[in-house]
Amino acid sequence: MFAHPKFERSRANKSLVEIIKDLEGVTFHDLYEHYPDFNINVKAEKKLLQEHDVIIWHHPFYWYSCPPLMKQWMDVVLEFGWAYGPQASALQTKKCFNVITTGGTREVYCPTGTNKYSISEFLRPFEQTAKLCGMEYLPPFTVMGTHNIGDLEIEKHTLQYKKLIGFLLKNQTFGTVNTCEFLNDTPGLNKEIDK
Repeated sequence: MFAHPKFERSRANKSLVEIIKDLEGVTFHDLYEHYPDFNINVKAEKKLLQEHDVIIWHHPFYWYSCPPLMKQWMDVVLEFGWAYGPQASALQTKKCFNVITTGGTREVYCPTGTNKYSISEFLRPFEQTAKLCGMEYLPPFTVMGTHNIGDLEIEKHTLQYKKLIGFLLKNQTFGTVNTCEFLNDTPGLNKEIDK
């Protein structure tokens, strides 16, 4: 699920999307393109979720959360009795993680930084949502400091992201993710990047 109300202005998100959107086995689903009026087709969204083993919430980090359409999507699609609850099993065993871009650097998201909390702490509602739905929640994949990073740094993150998606499509391991703050930090994604 991708949500960015100003997608055309984002170098980092354009780069991340372009490199994976046409890969076999990947469904790029732009919520703002499908639902500019916020009138979400719940039945179609549930079908899409059931057809995939990995769910990615890809969005810019807006005021420590996601853009409003993604929140609306979560509110109406992840229904009790289907996504969670005693008899719900639609999403169990699927993998889930956030792909986020931030204007602030990694250094500002810590107890001594201006934002006082880590990215993982701010993403706790997403983590709990995934866990409540029976999904395996992985650390986020992040591109931080997007207002100031150059094209080479964006390219590095983009190639890491393509490599990550490749591993997930093949159901391969790519390092010990539970000990990493971000998926970008896993050893398998930081070996020499193949173009």
